[in-house]
Amino acid sequence: MFRPFAIAFTLSCLATSAWTQTQPTPATAPTTKPAAKKPAPKAQTAKKPDSAPCGIGVIAATGDLFTVQKIGLTMFNIDYAEVPVPWGFDDLIFARVRAAAGGTPVRRIAYAKGAFESYYHPQPKLFRNSREELTNLVRQIASNAGCERYLVVIRLNGQLHGTNQALTGIGILNHRTSLFSRTYLFAYIRVIAFDGQTFEMRRDPSATFEGALANIAANLTKNENMRELDDSAFPASPSEAANSPALRDGARDLLTQRLDKILPAYFKE
Repeated sequence: MFRPFAIAFTLSCLATSAWTQTQPTPATAPTTKPAAKKPAPKAQTAKKPDSAPCGIGVIAATGDLFTVQKIGLTMFNIDYAEVPVPWGFDDLIFARVRAAAGGTPVRRIAYAKGAFESYYHPQPKLFRNSREELTNLVRQIASNAGCERYLVVIRLNGQLHGTNQALTGIGILNHRTSLFSRTYLFAYIRVIAFDGQTFEMRRDPSATFEGALANIAANLTKNENMRELDDSAFPASPSEAANSPALRDGARDLLTQRLDKILPAYFKE
């Protein structure tokens, strides 16, 4: 009577055991390391404006222009052209000021291209105050520079001896008369000092009685602003002047001589 039940029970246990053995073992989730976090980039700090002490701010304003001029017997024999040249006149000016300054901190003051155009080529007017124009221009350019004083080097209008003709800035001249033809390299520049606080023009240190006598004596024997060249040095056209290594080297050398003669007086104050 109990045998059928015992057999059924035994079969049930065997089936349960077999089913248990055939079940897959649950997969164990792989252990993964959390990704390392990259350090956040450091915030870039804005560059501070140049806070180095500035004794002299230099505004070199030749505009790297070379003047090609012809002056003949009549007004119909007069030619004038301004040629842009890559000869680094303004870079040379800054270098010579820095050399003359000794240990005085010197900083070059940048300005927008063409900033001096209205000063060099003003609109026609009945009365012109060029001193005031230049002062306002320098104040606008250097108002935030914070230098103790400023040296501004500009092109100057000289005058050809024996005529009423102006020689402008740095350039070359061919002068023809009925008797001769002469060619000159010239460099007419002016150095002006401005107070760093008021932007008032300072006195020219060479504008003394002794300085005037010295200039007169020097010009009686030789015009230090000019150097005579052979007529063959004069370019066939104004544009060809920019391609002449001889004119480039001669102009830079004459400009250096003029600067080295003028600048030392501004650092004896």
